[in-house]
Amino acid sequence: MSFIAIYGRVLGLLRPEFGLALTLALANIAVAGLQFLEPVLFGRVVDTLTGSAGRPKDEVWGDTLSLLGIWIAVGIGGIVANIVVSLHADRMAHRNRLAAMARYFEHVLALPFAFHNAQHSGRLLKIMLQGVDHLFGLWLMFFREHLATFVAIFVMLPLSLFMNWRLGLLLIGLIIFFAITNAWIVARTDNLQRAVEDYHSKLAGRAGDALGNVHLIQSFVRLSAETRMLHETIRELLSVQFPVLNWWALLSVLTRAAATVTTLAIFMLGTWLHLNGQASVGEIVSFMGFAAMLIGRMEQASSFVARMFFQMPALADFFTVLETESTVRDKPNAGTLPRVQGAVEFSNVAFSYDGRRPALKDFSLKVTPGMTVALVGPTGAGKSTSMALLHRMWDPQSGSIRIDGVDIRDVTLESLRRNVGVVFQDNTMFYRTLAENLRVGKPDATDAELVEAATLAEAHEFIERQSDGYNTQVGERGATLSGGERQRISIARALLKNPPILILDEATSALDAVTEAKIQNALKTLMKGRTTFVIAHRLSTIRDADLVVVFDQGEAVEIGGYQELLERNGAFARLVATQQGGTLTGTAVRQYMGDPDEPASSPAAPG
Repeated sequence: MSFIAIYGRVLGLLRPEFGLALTLALANIAVAGLQFLEPVLFGRVVDTLTGSAGRPKDEVWGDTLSLLGIWIAVGIGGIVANIVVSLHADRMAHRNRLAAMARYFEHVLALPFAFHNAQHSGRLLKIMLQGVDHLFGLWLMFFREHLATFVAIFVMLPLSLFMNWRLGLLLIGLIIFFAITNAWIVARTDNLQRAVEDYHSKLAGRAGDALGNVHLIQSFVRLSAETRMLHETIRELLSVQFPVLNWWALLSVLTRAAATVTTLAIFMLGTWLHLNGQASVGEIVSFMGFAAMLIGRMEQASSFVARMFFQMPALADFFTVLETESTVRDKPNAGTLPRVQGAVEFSNVAFSYDGRRPALKDFSLKVTPGMTVALVGPTGAGKSTSMALLHRMWDPQSGSIRIDGVDIRDVTLESLRRNVGVVFQDNTMFYRTLAENLRVGKPDATDAELVEAATLAEAHEFIERQSDGYNTQVGERGATLSGGERQRISIARALLKNPPILILDEATSALDAVTEAKIQNALKTLMKGRTTFVIAHRLSTIRDADLVVVFDQGEAVEIGGYQELLERNGAFARLVATQQGGTLTGTAVRQYMGDPDEPASSPAAPG
């Protein structure tokens, strides 16, 4: 984005408060205009006093008082305009800073997994915090300084030419010098500053990565290595930052020198003009005031350009994220999906994460309400991908998924996901209380409902043992709980949500055998009357499934009942055999299924 484009976007965010912004703009115009009048009035007073010889004292005194009265009125007007600007500019900047933060936060949370998988959370947080701080500063500076500077340039200069074009040309020359030197420095340092911002993002990402993996760093004695890499990044950042600072320091020296030269030139030219009868003492005094005022404004403008230049990459990142469109979003006319019966149909669904390797190929499956479907296969075979597509973490590249005959892309994401409950394999938690984590799926749940869900999930006892029970604060991502405890909280969340469609992604993988047996009973109760998809690696946990889908390399290679697939002695039988240590056939199948008429013997030959 260009300098003008970014600044336009910054001001465009104030559109909802256009009325207030216009009022502040008018107040700034008043401030600049009244400031312009002060040196004019001062010059008039000087001319009145220096030209008083031969005039009646009362007349001179009356003219002087009139000018002083106007000056006082101008001063009071300037104070009132400044009060308006100071009082409301800060408040508007603060309001819109927080509004921009909320907008960014909401937008990023709505972006799909594909976006978040390619971004580091530390970098996204850095972009948000830096971006809104820069916006706040620019809004405040615009209404306190920049707008008045623009007025000074486009109003004061023409008026100064009208008063004395020779002296006015010196001020115009000063402005041209400021503009050329600023443009030159920006051109010299643009790419360098973008590299600086890249290093800042790299620092934020590396620091966030390290803080999120403290246990790994300490366990593998990585403290020195991580610190060394951070310092190396800092050194690289400074090596790029210092040349930029040198150029802008040069600009500061040049503009200060130009201002001094211009002031001296005005005094010298004014003296020559006065001696030749082409300028009064009052005009010289007025132009000295103009010069001082304009130099101050131009230094503010130069400082603003420098600040804006340093902030441009961060603001560009901020707007880039805001402009990122979700690949999974509601259609303009999307309907609302009511509570469903639970009929699910995949029709020739295909999906690829990177556009090259297929994660799911021509997958078709029809599930009736209340059916339990087990999804099995090696890691990366497509099990989790198919379920991610079901609740629209991604959308398939081809084919369709329907719930109760409705294409899930034709309904809102919110209404779809209200009907689907998920117990993830990686059970993360908010850095909040246990009660708040349980209420994620049902914010209005009563305490009694929390206890009931936690009891069914075998979580109530360990919650009660916590220091503050259900009000105990858990660590980041649930770090203060064990893996099994986090998983039971996740199961309780799904129980509390009470969805008609349930996805269990290795829901009992982190539990011990005794707790797992209890959880299985709770899950059986939960699964009654619901359409349930169970992603499982431990095949012994899915014997009661109505249907088993075997995935391999993105394809459903077998679909059928548990015993039916075992009897086929195909891909599913081989998976079972792998977990049992050999190949299941004949008698071994019935033994594995728990047939009491079969003698206990080795189910498979070693191999």
